[in-house]
Amino acid sequence: MLTSSGVRCRGALLAMAFACLLPLPCRSQSSGQPPGLIVLEERPSLQGTLILGLYNFQPVPSTPGLWRVQLWRQQGSLTTVTTDTVGCDLPTPMRFTREANRWMMRELNPGGAITETNRIDHLVWWATCHREQAGRDPASLEGLARELGFPGTLRETEQILPGRAR
Repeated sequence: MLTSSGVRCRGALLAMAFACLLPLPCRSQSSGQPPGLIVLEERPSLQGTLILGLYNFQPVPSTPGLWRVQLWRQQGSLTTVTTDTVGCDLPTPMRFTREANRWMMRELNPGGAITETNRIDHLVWWATCHREQAGRDPASLEGLARELGFPGTLRETEQILPGRAR
């Protein structure tokens, strides 16, 4: 949900993030992990061990604080790789990603409440913007977020853009 005061800023961020995306997600049956993979989470599931990780961190040259990363999701023999764009700057920390046939832009609140809904967003944000925190429970990083200047009271928002059916 957007307020009128933030429409221009969020619209500009959305446009920058969208322009920076690499190719669409790909699926493979390969279980070989890419070089440089940073594992954020590994846990058992009914479909096999779930491994969530990031690799191929690329700064966006035209926009300081904006990064492109590959998100690796492996569950059993199925692997999905997507490209996320992550904004690390203080005014608007955010993650832009694709889920199913929809593009999602989520503004984040580092140091705020972590729920099942926003947990992966925060895992990705911390691992991209503060790589030394990769894999740590984002709920445990409240103090660090304050040290970095995040108030912990930013409003988390989500914008959903419909995509094409495949």
